[in-house]
Amino acid sequence: SDVVQAEGQIVLRCSAGLVCPAQRKQALRHFASRRAMDISGLGDQLIEQLVDSGMVRSPADLYHLDSAQLSGMEALARSRRTTLARFLYALGIPEVGDVTSNLLARHFGSLEKLAAASEDELLAVPDIGPVMAAGISAFFRQRENQQVIADLRAAGLSWDDLPVPEHGAQVLQGRTFVLTGTLAGMSRDAARAKIEALGGKVSSSISSRTSYLVCGENPGSKLARATALGVEVLDEEGFLALLQRQD
Repeated sequence: SDVVQAEGQIVLRCSAGLVCPAQRKQALRHFASRRAMDISGLGDQLIEQLVDSGMVRSPADLYHLDSAQLSGMEALARSRRTTLARFLYALGIPEVGDVTSNLLARHFGSLEKLAAASEDELLAVPDIGPVMAAGISAFFRQRENQQVIADLRAAGLSWDDLPVPEHGAQVLQGRTFVLTGTLAGMSRDAARAKIEALGGKVSSSISSRTSYLVCGENPGSKLARATALGVEVLDEEGFLALLQRQD
């Protein structure tokens, strides 16, 4: 495949995207990483063997391997059920990290809407500038990338679309949440999605600017720090009540 230079960028990228031979191993490492599809057991040595043998050409091929070929089958099976933000991050779209993946997921709500978005529509997303908007648009126009995404969905990867808030419904705008401990009624990803859908932000660390600490079971040291800083602490029941008041 050709190597092309994106307009306004110095970095040279292979035009074949997700199936570029030169980038295949790196793309698979990224796809399997913890913040992406979280496929434990798919280490560098196994990726080398799978790619060099020709058994895996794109991330979708992983889901057609049998237990004799891949030791991390349980983690691979779990990864079929994911979130839109994780899936976007796993695709390795140029310049799109996990924070931007979350922004895109909650702004567009579905992969279909994002893939069809114009550059102007992408520019309406906070923190996305012209170069990034052009790169995202180009990624989804690339025929090879479209095929890999279709193959991944055919292999059973799924997620829930997110509700897109109506204009003016960002009632948690300006409020920052930190999550700690285990929530009984929802995953961390689901809690984060609910907060971000209402315009709030989720941080990994407590500071004086934190609005709420959402505290599940076995909270650890963040609870003590929140108390010391005077940050309001919500248990899971209080967190759900707060969300319900915003509906």
